[in-house]
Parts: sequence; C-alpha cells; structure tokens
Amino acid sequence: MAKGIVIREAHYPGRAPIEAYGNGGFRFADMSHRGSLLCLPSGINGWEPADPLALTAADFDKLFAEAGKVEILLVGTGKDLRPLPAALRATLKEAGISADPMSTGAAVRTYNVLLAEDRAVAAALIAVD
Repeated sequence: MAKGIVIREAHYPGRAPIEAYGNGGFRFADMSHRGSLLCLPSGINGWEPADPLALTAADFDKLFAEAGKVEILLVGTGKDLRPLPAALRATLKEAGISADPMSTGAAVRTYNVLLAEDRAVAAALIAVD
C-alpha cells in the first residue's frame, strides 16, 4: 500500500563547499537548498532559527552535540554583519567554540577556505535574497 509523500528534514551527510548563495538559498554538492544552512562535521542541515536577528543557544543544539569536533563557528548573519547576543557568545565559549559573525557572503567564502584546509570548522548561514 502506498504511503504517500514523506517529508524528511533537510540533511546532506557529509562536508561540502558552498558553490553559490543568494535568491534565498544555497547550492552545494550539485544540489540546491532553499533557506538557511547549518554546516557541521556530520553534514549540512537545513536550519531555520526562530529569529535570525536574535539567535539563541537553542538555535545551535545540533552544533553543541558535535562541539568536540568544532573549533571555529562562522555565523553568516545575512547581508550585513550583526553581532551575536552576549548570552550566545558565552554559551559557545563554554563549549570551546570560537564564534565569528560576518555577512553570509564572507562566511561562505571563509568556510570554503577553512574546509579546504581540513580545519575543524562549522558554519551557520542565514539565507540572503
């Protein structure tokens, strides 16, 4: 008997450079994703923070599950650089993760370089139009 359409959480099981961004999404590994991304050592996940302008530790639960594998977190905050809330910075620091906020374009470029160097990097990328 047919089950119908099964919707799964967006996840790519591996590390891959981001090939392009804009128009509300990203291209990587010959695929495209509409919306924001959380790039972790375990793979690339669809990511929709509750409020992109007010990120909280809860938005990074998947990251904290892999904190031992991540040294640097690049946070692409959209078209413009926005500082991370102090509480989030403190929580990341407690987990041993250095967080660097920057525009999404700068975060994508930096992520690709650090990924090519096989560094312990993660990226939280807010989609831009």
